[in-house]
Amino acid sequence: MPMFEFEGKRPSVHPEAWIAPTATLVGDVVVEQGASVWYGVVVRADFGRIVIREGANVQDNSVLHVNDGVCEVGANATVGHSCIVHDCTVGEQALIGNAATVLDKATVGARTLVAAGATVTPGTEVPSEVIAMGSPAKKFVPLTDSARGWVDHNAAVYQELARRHAVGVEELAEPDRPA
Repeated sequence: MPMFEFEGKRPSVHPEAWIAPTATLVGDVVVEQGASVWYGVVVRADFGRIVIREGANVQDNSVLHVNDGVCEVGANATVGHSCIVHDCTVGEQALIGNAATVLDKATVGARTLVAAGATVTPGTEVPSEVIAMGSPAKKFVPLTDSARGWVDHNAAVYQELARRHAVGVEELAEPDRPA
């Protein structure tokens, strides 16, 4: 996996975290126990620190960046596929839906679902246990049963999947070709 020191700061990855071989970590990045960072993710902490808390997962092709300060993905939180998480705080067990954007100094509350494609604008405070919808995300509604299911179970699903990838993925020199 590509990891880079930048100006004396280097990534710190817990031995029980899983980082995909194509994820890139730069600078002052902390990945805690049981967390996973998936294929194509870029975590670039060149101005400040990025912390991915215990059991959290950052899925394929997402980008995390920080200004001066700390960008944090809370324990057991999920950042879905192709998200932008920039200089903000994602609460414990929150779920950032696919292709959503969370911007500077925004705070996403614990157990909140940011809907796929939503944009949480700078400085927005999204309360806990709601669904945040829209671009910009201004509509906050209570979690539905379906959304609660995703929030309740997504971290555990990805923790198990990361364990499977840790032992089951093997780089190939070239693909199989049909005869």
